[in-house]
Parts: sequence; structure tokens; C-alpha cells
Amino acid sequence: MPVNPMNRREFVQKSAVTGAAVAVAGAVGSGTAEAAEHKHPKPPKTPRTWTFSILGTTDLHSHVFDWDYYKDAAYSDAKGNSVGVARVATLIKQQRAAKGEDHVLLVDAGDIIQGTSLAYYFARVDPITDGARHPMAVAMNHMRYDAAALGNHEFNYGIEVLRKFEKQCRFPLLGANALDAKTLRPAFPPYTVKKIRVPGAPDIKVGILGLTNPGIAIWDKDNVSGKMVFPGLVEQAKKYVPRLRALGCDVVFLTDHSGLDGSSSYGDELPYVENASNLVAEQVPGIDAILVGHTHVEVPSYTVKNAETGEDVLLSEPYCWGYRLSVFDFEVELEHGRWKVVGKTAQTLNPNTVDEDPETRKLLQADHDLVVKYVNTAVGTCTADLSAAESCWKDVPIMDFIHEVQTQTVKAGLSASDAALPLISVAAPFSRTADIPAGDVTIKDIAGLYIYDNTLYGKKLTGAQLKDYLEYAAKYYHQVPAGTAVDTATLTNANSFWDYMYDTAAGVDYDIDIAQPEGSRIKNLTHDGTAVADDQVFVVAVNNYRANGGSGYPHIASAGIAYSSTNEIRQLMIDYVTAKGTLDPADFAATNWRLTQDGTPVF
Repeated sequence: MPVNPMNRREFVQKSAVTGAAVAVAGAVGSGTAEAAEHKHPKPPKTPRTWTFSILGTTDLHSHVFDWDYYKDAAYSDAKGNSVGVARVATLIKQQRAAKGEDHVLLVDAGDIIQGTSLAYYFARVDPITDGARHPMAVAMNHMRYDAAALGNHEFNYGIEVLRKFEKQCRFPLLGANALDAKTLRPAFPPYTVKKIRVPGAPDIKVGILGLTNPGIAIWDKDNVSGKMVFPGLVEQAKKYVPRLRALGCDVVFLTDHSGLDGSSSYGDELPYVENASNLVAEQVPGIDAILVGHTHVEVPSYTVKNAETGEDVLLSEPYCWGYRLSVFDFEVELEHGRWKVVGKTAQTLNPNTVDEDPETRKLLQADHDLVVKYVNTAVGTCTADLSAAESCWKDVPIMDFIHEVQTQTVKAGLSASDAALPLISVAAPFSRTADIPAGDVTIKDIAGLYIYDNTLYGKKLTGAQLKDYLEYAAKYYHQVPAGTAVDTATLTNANSFWDYMYDTAAGVDYDIDIAQPEGSRIKNLTHDGTAVADDQVFVVAVNNYRANGGSGYPHIASAGIAYSSTNEIRQLMIDYVTAKGTLDPADFAATNWRLTQDGTPVF
């Protein structure tokens, strides 16, 4: 699951100076001298220095055009960003034109085939497994990518879809720590070696090593369990970086689908760090630079000193969705027949300054038009406007819609014995901008509310475990003492706990007392008007991401399974509206949670 773009971890951003362009000046002589040159051409003089660049994207999430499928309008945000590979393609063309085609490599750091309605369409509606070509493969082939790392979201639609996408790409998908579960050998190419031609001198050999996120073992457990395993980035980099050097690589460049702050959202569920790029740079000698992904932040230039060699490793992360393009500029010098890096800088470029590449748009226009038509398909009507604007601090009907679908779906699939247990639902407010209007309800309205491709589980928790679960969710709020005004602009996202990580519950009533410290906030937890007993057993409707341990919630990953399905929750919501014809909040089972300060309701 993508990290919320609100996560703006700050790093010291060092100034990035663009590498000098190489100019070859031809001397102008007399006609006789020129004729002599043609008869007896001199061999090219061996250059002592050379420059080249590696351009990097990450977390594109199938954004092809500068378009918002949820709003059915051109993309816009408060910071003036643009999205999509079509604009990035223009920047790449400019870089190649300025520096020379043979001076530029292009790499991605993963999360390519999930994240928009276009991605869903070509995975489920007109799937690439049935013969369609994935627009991202078409675009990236046209843009001439040299390599891409696997992202965790590459596995969301299953290995079959990923393998089909891999076959459609004219560049390797790299994953040195994506191993076959039985043989423990790489299931994808660990690395690729690219050669930069230098007239009159040896080629510059650039080894590109790809590393993905160990969290795949949790987040996509249903798709990879028993098939693939995902050891740590540091562990696999220690294995392959020396191999690349032994192959004669002059430059070793990593593309990591892993952030650079050493944190993990899954606690101690795995023995490997989620965001480990800084640790790789520090602990593995022989790396020149790392393209960073996964955390959806912009880090133009960041340097980590390797603990063993004392050498600086250069890192850059170009945000997400095509918001930015990272540019690594290298200067190398020929010493004893081998090239050595003597200078390196990094920066990020903003594609909002250029137009979309017309060739890319021409290639993808028909696919885009199909998706626009699909998301604007009406599936029913709604009796009232349902907004998610206050869903992060109030119990609102649009969240009740999610809970209703999850509850009814799990209820219909329970065994006779489990059906006798009380059933509740937990779900997160994924998007504060989601809105289902009164009147016609389209696929895009529902997709804008439930933006991830999660499937549904029913898991069993005791009353004591349920309270622990809700206490964990309640750390989402900053503590606000009684008598202090509550500002919703600063109330949420404490502990870097982002909206997609915060679950509310339906089927039980409870208060969250934000005047209390973390761990002591859940009050008056009841079911059907009776206090929840510690040993009381509930079936909890929950998405697969959370059920498998995503965001580190207690108890849920190891809880017993009462229900599971491969159907996406979003599609279940679409089917619910289609079957009923009319979406009416009065039909939703009432939930009742509220924020309080020392027992006094906040809102």
C-alpha cells in the first residue's frame, strides 16, 4: 500500500549541480590539411574524463497522463504538481538532447502497475493476461527504460499478471531479494549491466542492482506465500554488489523500492527493515548511488557515508506519480585502463514546466479513453450527498457504506458456527476528498472512496484483543487536554500514522478520549448496549492488507480466519450499489464512535 503523500519526512537537501555537458570541438584547418586528414585519419584521442547521467522515476502507479480518473478532470493539487509519464517523457527527451543519447540511462524504482483506475482496468476489466497490452509497458518501452526495480504493488494482482507485464517490457524488472520460495534463487533478474560507449576508450560499465521491499511477504501474503520469499535489502546487496564489481563494473547503481529513514510500518512482524536504503548505503561498500522509492517523498540529493570505506553514497528520491524526475550526473576518469567516479551530483526536475510528450499521448490515448468511459459508467443512484471530508474525526455515512458492504459480504460467507458470533467491521478513511453525490453514482465515485485493490477477510478477535486493536488505531490522534480547543488541521496523523493506517469500527460503540495518553483512550466499548467482555469472540470484517499485518496492528495477523475472498472490496461496493439500485444511508447499520475529552464529546 502506498505511503500517504502527507508523509513529508525532511532531509538535509544538498545543493545539486548538474554535471557538465561534454562538448567535442573540431579544429578548422586548411583544405589541404583536411584532405590529408581524410586520407590518413588519426585515431581518436583517448579521453581522460567522461560524463554521463542516470535518470530516475519511482512510484508511477500507472499514472500515464496528467489526469485524475476519480474526478474525471485534469489533475490538480495545491502545490501545482502534474502527474503522469507523458510529461516526464518530455523531460527525458530534453536530457538526452542536451547530454547525448549515449550519455543517458533511464531507471525506475518500482510500483508501476497499480494505483489508478487505468491500472485496475488492465488487470481486471480488460486484463493483460487475456491479450491486452499494459499501457505502462507501452509507455516505458517507448521511453526506452534500461531497468526497473520491482515494487510491492507489482504483486497486488497476483504473480500471473506481473509475469505478463514482465514479458511485455523490453527492459528487465529487477529484484535481487525476490527469491523463489523453494530454491531460494532469484525469481527475477537481480541486476543488469549497461555499457556506455566512449570513443577511443574502454566502455564505462554500469551495474544496476534492483531491490524490492520485504513487506511484500506481509502485504501480499495471499499472492506470494509458498511461492516467493523476500529477504532484506542489506543482506542481498552484500551478496550482489561485490559480484558487480567482480564483473568489472566501473559504476554500481542501485534502484531500491525502499525508503531511506530506517523505519518499518510493520513493527517486528519481519526481521527485515522496510525503509532500508540508508542502511544499504551505510553498510554495503562499493555502491556509488541509489535511486530510492516507496515512501512518496521528494529527496533531491542526500548523502550517506559508507561505514567501511568512508566513501559518500549519493541518494535521490523523485516523489511519486511522475511528480519529479531524479537526475544523477556522474563524472568519471580513466585510471590504468579503468574508469573511476570522481564526481557525482543529484537533483530533481519538475515536469509541470513542460508539455506532455505528443508521441506518448498518441500511443496511449485509446487506452485512456476506454478507462474514462469505464469509470463514468453509472451503477445506481444515491439519495444524499456522502462526503468523506470529516471522516478522519467523525462517524460519517460514507464510511458506514464501506462497513455495510464488508459486514454483509462476510456475513453471507460464514459457517453456521461462526455466524452465531457477533460481527463487526473495521475500515480506514483512505481519501478525505472522496464524495458520492446525490443522484447518479458512477464507478469513479466508488473508486475514489476505496482507492486500494484490497480483498476481504473475516478474522476472529476476543474483546480484549479488539480493545487493543482500537487503542492502536487511536494513536492516530494527537493528545489534546480537556479544555483545549480541538483544531482538526493538527489533530490527526500523530506518530506518522497516516489516514490509510487508521481504522474505525462498526458494530460496536466506543469513545476515543483524546485528552488521555496513548494506550488509555478507548472508553465505553459496548456491543448491543452491553460492555464488551475480554473473552467475548467477534468476527471482524477486515481487508487483506490489515489482516496480514499491514500497519502493524496487534493480534490481527495471527487471528483465526472465518472468511476470505479474492474479490476486491471496491468491486463488492460496486456490485452492492448495482444490485440495490439506490444507495440510501438509512439502510446502513448505524455505527457510533466519537471523540471526547474527559468524557465530553468534541464534535
